[in-house]
Amino acid sequence: MARRPTIKDLAREAGVSAATVDRVLNGRSRVRDETIRKVAGAAHRIGFHAQALIDRRLGQSLDEVTLGFVLHKERQEFYQNFAREIDRAVQARTDVRGRAIIRFAPSQSPGDFAGQLRDMGRRAQAVAGSAVNHPELTRAVQELKDGGIATFAVLNDFALGVRQNYLGLNNIKVGRIAAWQLATQIHAPGKLAVFVGGSRWHGHELRETGFRSYFREYAPAFEVLDTLVNLETRQLTYEATLALLARHPDLRGIYVAGGGMEGAIAALREARPPGKVALVVNELTAASQAALSERYVSMAISTPLPELCRTLVDLMIASVLTPTPGIVGQSFVEPQIHVPESV
Repeated sequence: MARRPTIKDLAREAGVSAATVDRVLNGRSRVRDETIRKVAGAAHRIGFHAQALIDRRLGQSLDEVTLGFVLHKERQEFYQNFAREIDRAVQARTDVRGRAIIRFAPSQSPGDFAGQLRDMGRRAQAVAGSAVNHPELTRAVQELKDGGIATFAVLNDFALGVRQNYLGLNNIKVGRIAAWQLATQIHAPGKLAVFVGGSRWHGHELRETGFRSYFREYAPAFEVLDTLVNLETRQLTYEATLALLARHPDLRGIYVAGGGMEGAIAALREARPPGKVALVVNELTAASQAALSERYVSMAISTPLPELCRTLVDLMIASVLTPTPGIVGQSFVEPQIHVPESV
């Protein structure tokens, strides 16, 4: 039968004295937070029987930080995954007692987003959101800033010049990656379609800009049609894709720069054999992964959510514990590329 680790074992593993471990366990005198963290980590490594008590001591010595997050499209798989990764990133922090409040805007209207951000400002010490770029949002973020609450734009930049930081993909780069894939995969130049969620999605506009600039520079034989707005909905994308296929027999490729890719996939399944019209989408979900394996999607460009959420939580906590004035700027994460042979 294995011997149960003793206080001396724990002290040796943590690199402290047995008397220090005793003070941590009994809380009889002040012990530095760094020392408690060392003892807590050692307790977990060796399976010390009182590790739960040490964790409580650690929690009692830490600052409590409440972070607020406003997302949208609550029923979409991507945003459900996003919410889970936010929770994981907050819970993984051992230097604070972190708490995440996550809310979903009921619609994409600027008023709904602004209302959710203002409400979060009353509940949290720092706020992050994926929202449209609109003057009403800028006013809400300015109000939060004036009240000492930093706001972080995620995935889509908004309130430029007021928000603390943007975290997400370099969307110009994402659009050019999508264009490169279509230009190199399609053998006979023809027409191309691009969908964006709406005119207020700054990230979608940048993706469209990158997409069009690539074709102007490297593949001018292709014709990029007028941009279509799908409000990131499956049904609108489905109907618009069927209409495109009927109106343009020489349609060679489609890029869905935001949500709604499920509609384009469904339309192609219904009207074309796999690979006849190349399709590039954003984010790897069950739907895009299945379409990649069936070769209805030729590339999915996805956001590394774990990395994004860790960086976001780090910056938000830093803004609470060591607030600094001014605008920090942008923090890009590298896109992940998925093709049929990689799924």
